Parts: sequence; structure tokens; C-alpha cells
Amino acid sequence: MSVAVQDRPLVLGTGHGGMPARRAVARWAWRLFRREWRQQLIVLALLALAVAATTAGLGIAASAPSEAAIFGTADHLVTLEGTGDRIASGVATLRGSFGTVDVIEHTKHIAVPGSANGIDLRAQDPRGVYGGTMLRLDEGRWPQGPGEVAVTGRAASLLGLHLGGPWNQDGRARTVVGVVENPWNLRDTFALVAPGQTAAVDHVDVLLRVSSDEYRAGARPPGASTQVRSDESGTAQAMVLMLATIGLVFVSLLAGAGFTVMAQRRLRALGMLGAIGASHRHIRLALLANGAVVGAAGSLAGAVLGSAGWIVLSPLLETPLGHRIDRFALPWTTVLLAVLLAVVAAVAAAWWPARAAARVPVVAALSARPASPRPAHRFAALGVVLLAAGLTALYLAQQTKPPFIIGGVLATSVALLLLAPVGIAAVGRLARRAPLAPRLAMRDLTRYRSRSSAALAAIALAVGIAAVVTLGAAVTVAKAAAPTGGNLPRDQIVVWVSQEKFYGPVPVVAPAEADALSKQADAIAADLHAAATVPLMGVSDPNVPLERGGRPPVTLAKPHDPGPGSPGGVMYSSADMIGIFVATPELLAYYGIDPASVNADADLLTPRASIAGYDLAGGGRGGPPVQPVLQHVTLPDYGSLPSVLITAHGIQRLHYAAVPVGWLVDGPGALTTAQVDKATQTAAAAGLSVESRPTGSDEARLADQVTAAGIALALGVLAMTVGLIRSETARDLRTLTAAGARRGTRRALTAATAGALALCGAVIGTGCAYLAMLAWYHRETHWLGHPPLLNLAAILVGLPVVAYLGGWLLVGREARGIARQALE
Repeated sequence: MSVAVQDRPLVLGTGHGGMPARRAVARWAWRLFRREWRQQLIVLALLALAVAATTAGLGIAASAPSEAAIFGTADHLVTLEGTGDRIASGVATLRGSFGTVDVIEHTKHIAVPGSANGIDLRAQDPRGVYGGTMLRLDEGRWPQGPGEVAVTGRAASLLGLHLGGPWNQDGRARTVVGVVENPWNLRDTFALVAPGQTAAVDHVDVLLRVSSDEYRAGARPPGASTQVRSDESGTAQAMVLMLATIGLVFVSLLAGAGFTVMAQRRLRALGMLGAIGASHRHIRLALLANGAVVGAAGSLAGAVLGSAGWIVLSPLLETPLGHRIDRFALPWTTVLLAVLLAVVAAVAAAWWPARAAARVPVVAALSARPASPRPAHRFAALGVVLLAAGLTALYLAQQTKPPFIIGGVLATSVALLLLAPVGIAAVGRLARRAPLAPRLAMRDLTRYRSRSSAALAAIALAVGIAAVVTLGAAVTVAKAAAPTGGNLPRDQIVVWVSQEKFYGPVPVVAPAEADALSKQADAIAADLHAAATVPLMGVSDPNVPLERGGRPPVTLAKPHDPGPGSPGGVMYSSADMIGIFVATPELLAYYGIDPASVNADADLLTPRASIAGYDLAGGGRGGPPVQPVLQHVTLPDYGSLPSVLITAHGIQRLHYAAVPVGWLVDGPGALTTAQVDKATQTAAAAGLSVESRPTGSDEARLADQVTAAGIALALGVLAMTVGLIRSETARDLRTLTAAGARRGTRRALTAATAGALALCGAVIGTGCAYLAMLAWYHRETHWLGHPPLLNLAAILVGLPVVAYLGGWLLVGREARGIARQALE
């Protein structure tokens, strides 16, 4: 006869009990969680909050403005200009080379009085294979015949149109049959007609979906300009996950303190478990399983709350983000990854308490005595090494290298955590000189070093982040207050024709439109009581095809390697571009340059000795291979003011054309934030943009808010940690009460515990923040000589004082029963 059993029988004296023992321990951990989940409510709430915030952040990252507003579902956009036959031939060439294409026809922008950006009249198929997602019908129907048109809501408002009404444009009558929009760009202002119904095509956009290699290998029409869709493979979502990981590290520190307390409270039960035969592995498994259950419960609750909140609140973000949002299109795979990260963080937080509890001998566990703390120097050595590595990485980053920046921040943060036990040990050494109640409290911190260190690390991390933001804002404010350097003086603004200033296409405007825009700039200057208004003219290459209704101005730019996967050529970055302005008589007179002193053969006037290493670039396209002739002149050293002027001889020699780019407005004195805001609003109504010198007020306000948030977070950590530590010393408190200790003594115990942790965390966090900022600004450390005294005083003095007073006021009630012992 044969017998089948589900599990292999346990052979006594060998192994660790096998799967039956593991299942029994896991069931015990589950019952432990069901019985004591209220005692872990803070950890559950923190995990749920972290995952909910991550879910909402992932939703915002997935809904960030994307290039789908320009490309639709394509990855290449080819612009063709010229006559009808030339455009038709170019489209045929692209169709023969790459197969399926989607063509969008554009006419010249329709002028709107008082606006630099006209209305785009385009012919596009709403069911286009690639561009169909760029159109959405809100009211009415799609245009079909030659006399029908659909407009966006903003276009209808600017032109005074309404659904069913007529529109006479350039002598051609059309009927408005629909209201449309670009769901990926609600600010896109255009009028739509049926394909083939544009009278005079100015240029066409051809959408393609091919790989970079296929595009380079295929035949392309001459004179075509190409835009390549950038890789949008979740960069924003990766950034959200990185921030969520930092937040989960912070939560895991608090969770580690909570799991340590739970392990200490259940130490006798764990001792009994070991007394009946459980191995170290089983005891460790029991606490790890509890951590996994807590992590799963908290993360799932957070995912549900975050998803529900996103579904309800996401429509409110459509107007600020400028595009429609599919509230159910959350990146569910990434959300699941965030849930798994939270579970891993909870298990990691439970691992160290589980390891420590498993190593406690059975007799010591039954006596419920806390284990002796490990020497702090073991953590300090590794912490110092990581701190040095992190500071070195920040030094080598030069504020521009992301791998070094990320590595430096992570290494410095981990070092801060490892240095926390050193701070607790220092508190214990200082206890011998303190009065009775503070001495007992400070020694309790050393006695329960594991949870105290985790709490101190969390406080130092919160304070360190706040201190970094505060110091960075102070540097910005100091730079804004400096009399020289920066983009502009404090008494000047520049009114730009383009929203992208000098780093993107400048709209091509007719003389009448230029006059209207000049009147808008004069109105802004009049509101500011400006002393002078100087027109700024740039130059563009007339042979460069139009891009978004304009041509990029010619600049001096450093060439960079475009990198793998690019169509070829060179790449230019706006970070090192220098604008080229026309040396008009008004501009020369404003800077005190005598036109007669300009050499007849000079092309560029500049204070630079040489422009070696720079190209004459027109919006990322290489300029003519002609070496311009330089003449030295004195010009102001500001980033957005003219520092390179091109003469009439240079314009003619380099075959450029002058275009209006903006106006320099010179105020009577330093401009206030209110004046700049009013000028910005006036300019925005006319389709212009305003650039001013940063005042640092926004950064200072942000620093105040972050400082307050860091202090509030540190106080929340203290409220949780101090409660845990004082609950563990309840027996000592009963002994003190029986010995005649008064309420003031009990208050002083809690207040000293909170104050010592707050002061130590503030010192460690601020110190590490200062070291990190010194490494970051190693080339300009003088900016750190303007410390934000009020913010630092709030951190270093206000936080410990508030923590001490809070601990004094919120506790002190006499124990109800001195001899009452908690049941196990």
C-alpha cells in the first residue's frame, strides 16, 4: 500500500522545519498584524501617503505637454516650401521613399491686429493616419466643401466669428461649420479647411513614421527642413520614481523605528517562539513577513487613494497644462512598480530589526532586555567615506553632468543616514553634564540607539533638504542683488517678439504689424515711465525654411556632437548662444558709439577679442562658411543685452536680412515685481513676451515654504519617535513616579528627548547641506557669504525650541496605575 502526502514529513533534528514551519511562522506574523495593526497605523499611513503622491505624480508626468501636438503619432516632420509644383514634387519624393505620409498644408499666417502671432490657416484630414490625433471636434462638424471652415475657440474670439456665421478672408467667403481644437495644445490658434481647399499654399508639413536609419537612407527633396521627435520614453516618469524612491527611503527610516519598537514589544513572544524550537531564520522570517504585510497593505491603499484622487482631480489640470487629459490613462505598469518599491522599502525597514531580534539569545529575549547598542564608529567610517565620495562627485559635476549630480546626491544622503549613530553617541556623552531629567532622557536615546538613529537620520534628511533649498535661494537672491552680471540690469526689461526670445523662430511680420507691435511696446514703456525705448533688430537667413510661422535668428553658438540616432550635422544649445543684433543708429547712439568710428569692412562689433569656437548658426543650422571681420567696441556685459552687433556691411556680405526681434526698455530706476508683472500681462495680451532680471523673490518665498515644510516634517518625526521611545521607558517612568518624581520631571524627560533629537538633526542636516553647497559652488563660493540668517535660525534654533516646548506641553500626565503591567 502507498500513501501520498502533500508535504515531505519533517525529520526531527535536521533542517529548519521546511515549508510547514515557514507557513506556520507566516500565519503567526499575519495574526500579529491583524492584532496590532493600530500600533503600526503611522507606518501604514506614511506608506499610503507616499504611494498616493507617487501615483498622482506619475499621472502628471504622463500628462505633461508632449511633442504629439506637433508630430501626432509620427516621429519625423518634413517642411517643404516653394511653388505648388515644387511642393507636389517633394511630397511625391517622400511618398516614394517612405510610403505612407500625412500632409498638412499651411497658408501665410492671417494677421490679427495687436498680435505678433497670426492665425494659421491649415488644410488637414481629421482622419489622417498620423495627424488625426492633433484634431478634435468640439461643436458642429468637420469642413468638407470649398466654402466651409472650422476654427478654434480663441480664433473665433479674435476674429469675432461664431458657429454658422460667415467669414470673409482675403476676398473669399466661408461659413464656420465647426469649432475644433488641438487636444495636445489647447493654445494652438488656427482655422481648418478640408484638404486641398487652401488658395495659396505657403508651405506644407509632411508627417512620417520611420526610423532614423531609414530616413537617412531614403531620398529627400532638396531644401527640405526636418524635425525629429525626441525620445519621450518616460524621462518624467523616471524622475517621479526617483523622487518617490527618496521619499520611500525617508518613510523606511520611520518604519524601521516602528518595526524596532514592535520587535522589542514582542521580544518575549519571539523568545517563546525560539524556546519551542524556532530557528533564527524563522524569527527573522516572522518579522520580515510582518513588514511585507504592512508594506502591501499601505501601498495598495495608497495606490487606490492616488488613482481615485487622480481620476477626480485631473480635469482641473487641463487648463494649466494646456492640453486634454485622459483621466484613465495612468501608467499602470509604473504605478505597480511604485507599489512594489513601497513593499520592498517596508521589508528593508523590517530587515535590520528582524536580524537584531533573531540574534538575541532565548533567555535574554524572555527577560525582554534590550540588546547592547553597536559601536557608532562602525557606521561613522563608512559614512565619512560616502560623504567624501558624494562631495567629490558634486565637485566634479560642474553643475552640468547629471550622472555625477545624481551619484553625489545619493552618496551624500546615504552618508547623512550613516552618520546619525555618531550624533546619538555624542548626545550620550553630553548627558553626564546635564541635570537629572535631561540626563535620563539623553541616555535613553543612547540606550535605544537603533530607533533613535533612524529618527535622527529622518530629521537630518528633512532638515538637509530644506537647508539646501534655502541656501540655493540665498545664492539666487545674492546674484540678483549684485550690481553687475546676470541677464539684465535691474532697471531694464526686454520685450521680445517671440515667446522663445532669441532661441526659437521669430514670427515674420508685415510692416503694418511691426508698427502695431511697436505701439504695444511703447505702451508698456509708458506704464513704466521709461527713460528710453530702443528697437532691437536681429538677422535671419532668408534661405532657411519657415518653422512655425517664423525663422530662427542668427546667433553665435558652439557646435556640439548631435549624438547617436540623430539625422546628422551639428547641434547647438541655447545655454551658450550669443545673440547678434543689428547695429542700428538708435542702438549705436544708446551705447555711445559713433557711427563714423565703425570701420567700413567691419562685419561684427563686439568687446570679444575672438569668436573662435563659435559658428554663425541660424536656429541650429550652420551659417555661411565666411569668417566675419571683428571690430572691438565697448558693450555692457549682460547675457540678454546686445554684446555682438552686425553692421550693414556684414548683413550684405553674409546675405542676411534684418528682422525685428524686440525692444529694450530702460526704466527710471529699479523695477518692482508689480511693474514687471503688469508689463508681462500687457505683453502676453499682444502675443509678446517680457524678460527681466530675476529678483529672487520667488526663490525666497519658496525657501520660506520649504523651511516651514522641513520643520513641520521634522516635528512630525519627533512626535512619532518620542512617543515610541517614551512608551518603551514606561516602566522606568513608573519607577520614577513611585520614587516621588513630579509632573515637571516627567515633562522634562519628554521635552529633553525631543529637543536633543531636534538639535542634533538640525546640526547634522545643516552641516551636510553646507558641505554639499560648497562642493556645488566651488568656483563661486563668495555667493555663499550671504547666508539666509532667518531661515537658518528657524532651523537651528526654532526647531529645537519648538520641539522642547511641544514635548513639555503635550505630556506629563501622571500614570493611572503605577504597578500596572502591560499584558503580553
